[in-house]
Amino acid sequence: MSTPTLLAVAHGSKDPRSARAVAALFDRVRSLRPGLDMRVCYLDHVSPSTEDALAALDAEGAEEAVVLPTLLTAAFHSKVDLPQVLAGARERGLGVRVHYADTLGPHPLLLEAVEQRLSEAGASPSPGTALVLASAGSSDPEANATITAIARELAWRGPWREVVPAFASAASPTPGEAVAELRARGAERVAVSGYLLAPGFFSDRVRRQATEAGASVVADALGDMPELARVVLDRYDAAVAVRHAGV
Repeated sequence: MSTPTLLAVAHGSKDPRSARAVAALFDRVRSLRPGLDMRVCYLDHVSPSTEDALAALDAEGAEEAVVLPTLLTAAFHSKVDLPQVLAGARERGLGVRVHYADTLGPHPLLLEAVEQRLSEAGASPSPGTALVLASAGSSDPEANATITAIARELAWRGPWREVVPAFASAASPTPGEAVAELRARGAERVAVSGYLLAPGFFSDRVRRQATEAGASVVADALGDMPELARVVLDRYDAAVAVRHAGV
């Protein structure tokens, strides 16, 4: 039985920093498993598109692929956009058998990545420091509820003064509102972690709003953290295990 190709599907951005961060992440993944055929494609803005990547695999005679939504929460892109792309490819005669992996988050290793980015920025849990966990935000309430649950988990791992979620779009509070509210409640310091895969539009918005509202520290996007590379392979291996169980 052949080893399925890993086809990672990232969102894509007009900001070139985003694609560079995704490429760096998968360079790290390749270093962990050098024998694995691994491709990266995008839903929007960046080439190759998911449709083109699937067509290329088909033309090469690939038998199977694990499609990995390279996203930190399950929301519209993983629940609707990407399944529609896959359904369209099948209707056009796609011969590659596709196994759909879970999104990267939520995953316990991502909490470690968040904490490491905060440490690199000079923030550590303490009773005098509050933390804002800022995501891009979604129109999907389940995705936003996931961010709230992750904030609770970070609070439990603490000892932060408190941890609150924030959303750069589509939901509230915004990062600026969250920082201002924490300061109004007496937090000596407010650290902000962008629960974001790559730098770009949303990371810039989080940093700008948080800084203007008085945040002491704003950590970088997660990017090519070793923990993310391990999550990628964990999701891939889980999809392959399901595929083995079903044959």
